[in-house]
Amino acid sequence: MNKVFQILLVPVTLMAGGCQTDPLALTPSGEDNTSSGSSSDTYVAAYVQDDAGDDISTVSFDRTITVTFSASGATVSGDANGIVKVSGNDVTADNSAYDEKVHYILKGSASDGFFKLYGANKQALTLDGLTLTNKRGAAINNQSKKRTFVVLKGSNQLADGASYTLTPSGEDEKAALFSEGQLVFSGDGSLSVTATGKAGITSDDYVRLLGGQTVTVTSSAGHGVRGQEAVVVDAGTLSVTVSAAGKKGISTDGEAIFNGGNTTLTVSGGVDTSDSSDLSGSAGVKADGVFTMNDGTLTVTNSGQGGKGLSGDRQAYFYGGTVSISVSGSNYGSSSSGGGMGGFGGWGGSNSSSDNSVAAKAIKFDGDVLFAGSTVKAVAKSHEAIESKGTLEISDGFVYAQSTDDAINAASHLTISGGYVCAYSTGNDGLDANGDMYIEGGVVYATCSGGAEVSLDANTEGGRKLYVSGGTLFCIGSLENGAQLTQTCYSASSWSKNTWYSLTVGDDTFAFRTPASGGSGLVVSGKSKPELKSGVSVSGGTQILEGMAVIGPSVSGGSSVSLSTYSGGGGMGGRR
Repeated sequence: MNKVFQILLVPVTLMAGGCQTDPLALTPSGEDNTSSGSSSDTYVAAYVQDDAGDDISTVSFDRTITVTFSASGATVSGDANGIVKVSGNDVTADNSAYDEKVHYILKGSASDGFFKLYGANKQALTLDGLTLTNKRGAAINNQSKKRTFVVLKGSNQLADGASYTLTPSGEDEKAALFSEGQLVFSGDGSLSVTATGKAGITSDDYVRLLGGQTVTVTSSAGHGVRGQEAVVVDAGTLSVTVSAAGKKGISTDGEAIFNGGNTTLTVSGGVDTSDSSDLSGSAGVKADGVFTMNDGTLTVTNSGQGGKGLSGDRQAYFYGGTVSISVSGSNYGSSSSGGGMGGFGGWGGSNSSSDNSVAAKAIKFDGDVLFAGSTVKAVAKSHEAIESKGTLEISDGFVYAQSTDDAINAASHLTISGGYVCAYSTGNDGLDANGDMYIEGGVVYATCSGGAEVSLDANTEGGRKLYVSGGTLFCIGSLENGAQLTQTCYSASSWSKNTWYSLTVGDDTFAFRTPASGGSGLVVSGKSKPELKSGVSVSGGTQILEGMAVIGPSVSGGSSVSLSTYSGGGGMGGRR
C-alpha cells in the first residue's frame, strides 16, 4: 500500500438521539442522524493509517548520495549512476530511470541554490546541518510522487524567495519545501523553514511528523504546513507562525490528525478579500475532511479579524490530549441574514451568514462534534467559542468555552452525558442548541448574560426542548422555558459576583467561582438535592475548567443558600 491512508467502505447504523461516535463511521456533513425512531444502514468512507509504510526503519535503500553545498558550489559523492547534475549550488537529481531507492544526505550551506528531485521510487532526504536559501523559488522541490522520508539531524534552515521564477511549465512548486508525494518527517534534529514567496511546507499528498524532530515554520505569504490528503502529527514539536491574510497554520483537503507531539500555531492574518464572492478567513487548523485529536498538545492563537482556531467541513473528534484555542480578532463585515436565537452587534446568532461577513470563532465544524476525553479550552472574543453545524456531544474530558456570544452552540442537538463542562458567556447563552438539548450526566457549569438569554437554551420556538435527566448542574441564569426535568432542579433568587460557592451532592463536593458578570438567578441540580453555600473559603482539591471549578475541595465558612424547586418545566422527557 503506497498511500498513508487506505479508503475503506464500512457499514454503520445511524442511531437516533446522538452524534456518530465511531471515528471510522463518518456521516456526511449536514445530515441529521438523530431523527426520532429511525435507524438505517449506510456506507461511508473511513481512513486507516499505513503505519508500517511510514516507518523508515523498514526500508532498505540501494544507494546513498551525499550533496554538500558551499560558497564555491555543491559537491556530490556516491553517485555511481550520474543522476545528480550540479550548476553552482543548483542541484537536480533525476533517479527516474533506475529501479533504486536512494538515500540523499544534504549538508553544507548556500545563500542561493536549490535541491530538486525526480524519482520513480520512494527515497529519503537526510538534512544534516543544511542551510539552503533559494532566492528564485523552493529550496527543496521534490517532483517525485512516491513517499519521501525527511530525516533531520542537527540544525537545518530552509528559505524560499519572494518570487518563484524557475518553475517549469506543467510543474508545481508551492512551498519552500515542496513535494508531489508524501512527506514523512523523523529524526532528532531541527528544521526551520522561512517562506516569503509561498507556503512553508507543502505536499500534494500528505505530511506526517513521526519522530522526535523539531520543525519551525514561519510564512508571510502562504500556509504554514499543507498536506493535500492529510496532515498527521504523531510526535515531535511543530511550531508554525503565519501572517498572510486568509492563510492557515495547518491546511488540508483531507484529514487533520493529532496522535501526539506538541503543536503550536500562531496566526495573525485577517480575511482574504481577493475573491469578494468567497471570502476566506485565517485559521490555526483548517480541514476539509475529519479532524481528530487523540493525544499530544495543540495550541492555537489567532489575532486576525474574522479568524478561527480550528475549522473544518466535516466531523471533529476529541478523544484525548490537550487543546487550547484563543481567538481575539473581531468579526469581519456584517451579517445580512440572521435567524439565530440571539445575537449582538448586527450578528444574528449561530445561523448568521453572509457573503460579506466572516465570523471569528475558536472552534467551528460543519459536521458533528464529539468531545470524549480531551482537555479543551476555547476562548473567542467576538463570536461563539465552540460551534457545530451538526450535533454536538460531550461524553468525557474537560471542556471550557468562553465567549461574548454563545459559549457552546449546536445547529442540531446537543448532548452532555459525562465529563466536565464550563460554558461561560458574557453576551449570550451558555449552552445553545437549535435542536433538543439533553443533560444526562457530567458536571455542567453554564453562565449567560441575563435578560432574554438563558444558561441552557434549546430551540423551543422550533418545537424542541431542554431535557435534564442527570448530571450535576451549576447554572447562572434561568433554563429554557418548558424544560422537561426528570431530575429535579433547584433555584436561588440571586447570586453574588466573584464569589466561591460550594455544591455538595451526596458524597461529592464541588466548588464554583462565579464570574464578574452573568445572568440573574441561580439553578442547581444533582442526583439528590444539593446543599449550596456561598462565600466559602476553598483549599485543596483539583482545579479544573481554567480555575472556575474545583473537584473535591476542602471548604470552610460561608453561608447556606436557600433553595426552592425550580419551576421552569416538568413532565417526562427523553431523547427523540
